[in-house]
Amino acid sequence: MENQQPPNSANNAVGQPPGGGATFQPLYEQIKALITRSLVVGEWGPGELIPSEFELARRFGVSQGTVRKAIDALAAEFIVVRRQGKGTFVATHTAPTHQYRFLRIRADGADLDSAKHHPRTIFVGLQKAKADSSSAAKLALRLNQSVWVISRLLVFDDRPLIFDEIVLAQSGFPNLSMEKLVASRGSIYSFLETAYGTRMVRAEESIKAVGANKLAAKHLGVPVGTPLLSVDRVAYSYGDKPVEWRRGLCLTDGYSYYNDLA
Repeated sequence: MENQQPPNSANNAVGQPPGGGATFQPLYEQIKALITRSLVVGEWGPGELIPSEFELARRFGVSQGTVRKAIDALAAEFIVVRRQGKGTFVATHTAPTHQYRFLRIRADGADLDSAKHHPRTIFVGLQKAKADSSSAAKLALRLNQSVWVISRLLVFDDRPLIFDEIVLAQSGFPNLSMEKLVASRGSIYSFLETAYGTRMVRAEESIKAVGANKLAAKHLGVPVGTPLLSVDRVAYSYGDKPVEWRRGLCLTDGYSYYNDLA
């Protein structure tokens, strides 16, 4: 029978909780955490093939069934992707079907898979700043730590619909420049993955209705006070590390925010 104790090699041991007390975690969840740890340290990069279930089972001292269940859980979170007859690969935002995985603005009545939902990006600003209390809390930074603030427009069918302000820690993205941003193709997440090896795996959002401020009104071409949808997002990389905080101000005339809650 399979050993139901946690993998306990020097490199793969599962640590105790901060309080030091015992805790129970299903074995497949422990293997999932160990595979994720390997992704955090860059053992396998975005788009790369990971070892087979047999190899991982031998590495961790568990059954292939346990590894399969761990990989199923990672695949359900789009951390890895299974390809029939080829193996399991680290998921990537550069894949055409997943460049805009977190984009939820849809034209009313349109096919949800339509390429029309893929916007054109216009970068309008890149500034160096210091983390204020909000960005420090969102991104787990020190107060006044150096950050980048990226401003951009997302244009759908020649209409500017979203004005984004994006905050990133400068330490994670050295030598970022407007030239690099403008030269990038696809989503900003595919750019950050390709240029810096940072992949976003999940995001949390809060949404509310607001009136357009002067800056958003200028870039969206609407009067100040125009009703907008404010989407506040924190995106996380492997190991649940917060990497990006953005606030998107969205026009919804003819468009809606779509989410699949299944």
